[in-house]
Amino acid sequence: MIAFLKGDFVMKSPAMVHIDVQGVGYEVQISLNTYTRIQAMEKGMLYTLLIVREDAHILYGFADPAEKEMFQLLLGVSGVGASTARMMLSSMKPEEVARAIVNSEVRALEAVKGIGKKTAERIVLELKDKLGKQSLESNIPSLKNNSLQQDALNALTALGINRVAAEQALKKVNVPASDTPVEEIIKAALRIL
Repeated sequence: MIAFLKGDFVMKSPAMVHIDVQGVGYEVQISLNTYTRIQAMEKGMLYTLLIVREDAHILYGFADPAEKEMFQLLLGVSGVGASTARMMLSSMKPEEVARAIVNSEVRALEAVKGIGKKTAERIVLELKDKLGKQSLESNIPSLKNNSLQQDALNALTALGINRVAAEQALKKVNVPASDTPVEEIIKAALRIL
C-alpha cells in the first residue's frame, strides 16, 4: 500500500497531479479541494489510496488525512464509487460532508452532481452512526477550532453520548469566563444530561 507521496508537483490540474518522487513519476487523481490547497505549491506531500480494479490501478491523493478518511468511508457505501466520492469531496469539504451526514441533511448531499435522492439517503443511513461514534470531525482541522465548547463536545461524544444531545446540553451550560476549565463545562453538561 502506498500511504503517501512526497515530491515535486511536475504537472497539476484540478483533477490530477503528476508527482516526481526521486525520479519516479506518479499520476494521482485528486479532488478540487486538494487542488486548491496545492495549487501554489511546487512540491509537497499527498496522502494516497491505491484502488486496484480489473482494468487499472488508480492512485488517489488527498491534502490531509481527514479527506482521505472521508473518501474511504464514502467508498464503503453501496452504490458509491471512487468517482462519486471524489465528486463529493470536490463539491464539499470533508467537514461539510461529515456535518451533512451527521445532521441528516439529504438535500445538501443531493446538491452534488451525480448524487440522487436515494444515494444521498443511503449515504446518511450507512454513515451517520459511524461518524457519530468515531467523531471524524475531531480529525478534521477546520472543525478543531480549539474552543472550549468544541473540546467539550468532542469529549462528550467520545464518552458515547449522542452528538445532538451533547450539543443541546452544551447550549444550556452557561460558561462564565473564557478561562473556565473544559472539565467544568463537561461536568455541567453531564448534569444536564
